[in-house]
Amino acid sequence: MCGIVGAIAERNISNILLEGLKRLEYRGYDSAGLTIIQQGQNGAELHRERQVGKVQELVNAVNQNPEYFQGHIGIAHTRWATHGEPAEHNAHPHVSGKVAVVHNGIVENYAELKQEMMDKGYTFTSQTDTEVVAHLIADAYETTNNLLQAVEQVRPRLQGAFALGVIHVDNPNELIAVRLGSPLVIGVGIGENFIASDQLALLPVTNRFMYLEEGDIAQITRTDIHVYANGEIVKRAIKELDAKQHNADKGEFKHYMLKEIYEQPDAVARTIEMAVKDNTLKSNFLIPYQDKLASIKHIQILACGTSYHAGLVAKYWFEGLTHLPCSVEIASEFRYREPVVLDNTLMICISQSGETADTLSALRDIQRRNINGLVSLALCNVPTSSLVRETDIFLPTMAGVEIGVASTKAFTTQLVALMLLVLKIGRIQQRIDDMTFTQLIKDLHQLNGQLHACLKLDSPIKKMSDLFETKQSCLFLGRGVQFPIALEGALKLKEISYIHAEGYAAGELKHGPLALVDKDMPIVVLAPKDSMLDKLKANMQEVHARHGELFVFASESSQIKADERLHVIYVPDVCEVLAPIVYSVPVQLLSYHVAVLRGTDVDQPRNLAKSVTVE
Repeated sequence: MCGIVGAIAERNISNILLEGLKRLEYRGYDSAGLTIIQQGQNGAELHRERQVGKVQELVNAVNQNPEYFQGHIGIAHTRWATHGEPAEHNAHPHVSGKVAVVHNGIVENYAELKQEMMDKGYTFTSQTDTEVVAHLIADAYETTNNLLQAVEQVRPRLQGAFALGVIHVDNPNELIAVRLGSPLVIGVGIGENFIASDQLALLPVTNRFMYLEEGDIAQITRTDIHVYANGEIVKRAIKELDAKQHNADKGEFKHYMLKEIYEQPDAVARTIEMAVKDNTLKSNFLIPYQDKLASIKHIQILACGTSYHAGLVAKYWFEGLTHLPCSVEIASEFRYREPVVLDNTLMICISQSGETADTLSALRDIQRRNINGLVSLALCNVPTSSLVRETDIFLPTMAGVEIGVASTKAFTTQLVALMLLVLKIGRIQQRIDDMTFTQLIKDLHQLNGQLHACLKLDSPIKKMSDLFETKQSCLFLGRGVQFPIALEGALKLKEISYIHAEGYAAGELKHGPLALVDKDMPIVVLAPKDSMLDKLKANMQEVHARHGELFVFASESSQIKADERLHVIYVPDVCEVLAPIVYSVPVQLLSYHVAVLRGTDVDQPRNLAKSVTVE
């Protein structure tokens, strides 16, 4: 989940590296560092600076001695700690003699490799798995005298998933990049080239990108890019991106998260427009895959975190509307048991970044089984991601760039895209009748206005959040298709406010959680007017009778009235099926305002990163 940036150019590249790190800070922000090869009076030298904390700490340090960081080739890194605490000695780049390395991922066999290098006399100054890579490459270079060959010699010895950027003082015109399990992209310029964990880091300097594939090693100079797979030169296509679609400016908003919450009506509308015209699905929506989707008999959804919650909502939709059996599993658990995947299964992998390590690994494990009629589908916000390249079908979300670590618009657009998929399969297999289909299309068209109406609740939700500022724990309750939104609301609150929060199916209160209810425990309830509302009201009475304080997001027609220790904010009426999309917004706003009151780092909460590219 760390962020890598590298550059080789005719111009000074220190500011390019630092700007790239700022744009990658969502991937990790425990520490940051950079190394530049500078030509001095005594020849080329490695100049390195590392700082604990945000990238700005590194920028400040470099600005104190800018003359040491004038160079044409360098690598930089922002870290999310795996091996070793956040500390300067654990920060990247790691150096061994004349070699400097930056690394994203995990080297699983680093302990035995470390012992081997110590036996050879190499000294370790960090607790990381990365330092062993630097020593291995430095050692291999002693016999090869060729940086590319040294990296090729070392790579098979490394077990795990990783991306590497490597430079050597004696090779000041060559940058080596390796991709195996962790994302890495090459930015293609004119007389200059770059590497990064995410193309977002390089948009200020280029909009042309080459996407490395699994196992690729790239040898990069100012004018040439040579990519090797299994020792042979291969060609990788160069793609151009529209930089305007990747705008990462906060604009008038204090935080990215709030900006992204407010972008949801437009993001949802774009996702709907991708597939819907007037009162039906567009004729070209998923049309190349009609035959594959027609043969599907089972649905298996794999995802992690917020994407997992989107999958849980989709289970209600698939089974309730199409009567296709649907299973939803956390990818990190799925791959480490012996799951039964039936023939003619649609494997839906949901990931905002398309680089989630657990989801990718689970997908690859299943694909190796040669299951009859298996169809894989990536539901993703990044068209160029690994997940998209490795699946049969790509269903995009149209969220645009999401910077805040706590997902908002990516989640609601995932839900919309999943509903579009349900409708498509339902029509192909004639499992959804005309009346239901037409009504759902009409309901989708109303989402934009309903989401805008939810955003107008910002002020009363902000006022409500005052009552959460000093709380230590919280329960979120929902029934039916709102249960996954209760899980999502709890996740949001714990992620950014650091309040312990749990989501429960409201009917489960009496099976344990009711023991936690007292006057100091806030209970957030999702109460649309649906088939479960009366039972939900009974669950609310169970809380009220035990002096719990209820905070209810309720449908305007629910007839739930505010009372002592019962706070109500009315949410626009919405159809039962699509209510999870609308009710996501109030819980996002609540979490945001509570986090602001508690003074936490909303966009970059402690210990977390946006793109989870390690197991």
